[in-house]
Amino acid sequence: MKKDIILSGVGGQGILSIAAVIGQAALKDGLYLKQAEVHGMSQRGGDVQSNLRLSDRPIASDLIPTGKCDLIISLEPMEALRYLPYLDAEGWLVTNAVPFVNIPNYPAEESVKTEIDRLPHHILLDVNQTAKDIGSPRVANIVLLGATVPFLGIGYDKIQASIRDIFQRKGESIVEMNLKALEAGKQIAERMIQPQS
Repeated sequence: MKKDIILSGVGGQGILSIAAVIGQAALKDGLYLKQAEVHGMSQRGGDVQSNLRLSDRPIASDLIPTGKCDLIISLEPMEALRYLPYLDAEGWLVTNAVPFVNIPNYPAEESVKTEIDRLPHHILLDVNQTAKDIGSPRVANIVLLGATVPFLGIGYDKIQASIRDIFQRKGESIVEMNLKALEAGKQIAERMIQPQS
């Protein structure tokens, strides 16, 4: 088992939480893990990117070579496009559909969507709305994480356990809200990939 993942988004969206949950779940699943430095997180609103490499064998480098990424997870659609050169031909892109317009020359939303729709393997979902429907806009990142479950190769129970571990100190209601968000994202992704299988 080998999974090379790029996480991208904008500072403050919760990329680090996604990386922490996946990393902890991978370790619970007995996998090796390497994570490259996260860039841009010091500036809220700046771009954030991280390489996360999982394997059942020791991993030499923490950086993903161009064209070898199995999964891009992005909380911002234009940021997702930035890392397409890294995506393997069989790789998946799972991204939020809602842009975080943080630059004056942000491209038209429709053109970003058109670029994503050209990819053979992608999930484009409005995690913001799903999180609001669940009851908290703050769990949008975990909705996105849930949408990646079919592609991670990590036991769902391990991901749930990692969410419990990481959010436990914030109280049971926060844990339950995040677990609900995870399940909602997972169900959306499973529905979206159903016709393709």
